[in-house]
Amino acid sequence: MENTQATRRKEAWREELRARMKNKERMQLERVVMPELDPKYRATKLTEEVNLGLTKEQAMAEARRCLDCPKPGCMTGCPVSINIPDFIKNIERGEFNEAANILRETSSLPTVCGRVCPQEKQCESQCIYTKSFQKPAVAIGYLERFAADYQRTSGEMDLPEMAEPNGKSIAVVGSGPAGLSFAGDMAKLGYSVTVFEALHEIGGVLKYGIPEYRLPNDVVQSEIDLLERMGVRFETDTIVGRTLSYDDILEMGFSGMFVGSGAGLPRFMNIPGENFVGVMSSNEYLTRVNLMHAAEADSDTPVMRGRRVAVIGGGNTAMDSVRTAKRLGAERAMIIYRRSEEEMPARVEEVKHAKEEGVEFLTLHNPIEYIGDETGKVKAMKLQKMELGEPDASGRRKPVEIVGAIEEIEVDEVIVSIGVSPNPLIPRSIEGLKVTPKGTIEVDADNRTDIPTIFAGGDIVRGGATVILAMGDGRKAAANMHQQLMNK
Repeated sequence: MENTQATRRKEAWREELRARMKNKERMQLERVVMPELDPKYRATKLTEEVNLGLTKEQAMAEARRCLDCPKPGCMTGCPVSINIPDFIKNIERGEFNEAANILRETSSLPTVCGRVCPQEKQCESQCIYTKSFQKPAVAIGYLERFAADYQRTSGEMDLPEMAEPNGKSIAVVGSGPAGLSFAGDMAKLGYSVTVFEALHEIGGVLKYGIPEYRLPNDVVQSEIDLLERMGVRFETDTIVGRTLSYDDILEMGFSGMFVGSGAGLPRFMNIPGENFVGVMSSNEYLTRVNLMHAAEADSDTPVMRGRRVAVIGGGNTAMDSVRTAKRLGAERAMIIYRRSEEEMPARVEEVKHAKEEGVEFLTLHNPIEYIGDETGKVKAMKLQKMELGEPDASGRRKPVEIVGAIEEIEVDEVIVSIGVSPNPLIPRSIEGLKVTPKGTIEVDADNRTDIPTIFAGGDIVRGGATVILAMGDGRKAAANMHQQLMNK
């Protein structure tokens, strides 16, 4: 009866909003522009967030653009199935806290997703404005951030609806987006959840991999605090597979385990000179700066501050690395990418921000050798110029060498950001757990491994993906583990 009344109320206010403004009028509205810090200023600030968020007036104005489609395509593009029209219509009405509650029905990390998820490739790419009218999509990501931030800063972040405790305990390996999403859903279903994290801080890649100027730590911490209020326990400095074995977990009485241990092994190109001092992976560089505070003056493990810094790669992590180098004082900060800018996997916004901050883009260039000085420190690099050939298996045009076109540039720091491989510790430490030739854990369509009590998701399964796809894995695994345990 209550659900029926709620549905009727929603339909009533939807009709009210339609009466206020017809769709033809809504379509004339311009998409909101996100306020940002000035590029010259922000390029010197390591922890000040670049995007400033929408005001109430801007959010409500953008929400008015939503046409409330009968069959909303935006929802088909969301890996965690957020009820996008409902949360946006609540913003239009000024019901900001209710909008955030709708987000939290299916997302454990809305303040995070509103900042770092590639909405332009997911929900916004399916918006009717983009699909049918060649207009900018409704700014779903901006609105998600606004609603979640409003709730976070207003003190109205209430606990979600929680089932009665069912007496079963679940273990989670890794506190990245997959693990946190899984933990939140299982806690709501009545399970006692313990998350084991190898590092000394909770958050996984959200803390060590993404700089604060893009995702502030206090934003991540607010989501972790809510999970703790929901009853989720966190154990840091615990390496499952070393300090704690799978047999130990079974003996502790856990009914199931979710593995979200990520992909923390950096890849290198295996070219001459990679062992010179000053050549490192983006994993090491960002982890030291973001998690170990290596850029601080009194750091016990200070990070190198290069004057001429080259970052190899074209993804979001490469952009994070080169923009961090700029903030640490690099006079020349460069992206070296073997394809053209059109093929870059990084978000358009990240490329835009990097350019505004003075980053140089050397596209259609590929490193073939690093040159060191007499002390073993990198001082230069040789670059092979490339051109684009036919598309490869990824659908992107394959880079082809231009014979004889090689140039040398001076560098004193190189950060390699060409991808990561799965952490092998869990697969190696659990007998019978199947892995793919790439080292990822094999799972079925339900995110279940061949060991029935173990589910897995995120980068340990995908080998490197987005935050929102990892969260989607966590949600799916939670729903299917719950069904399995209840059937038993």
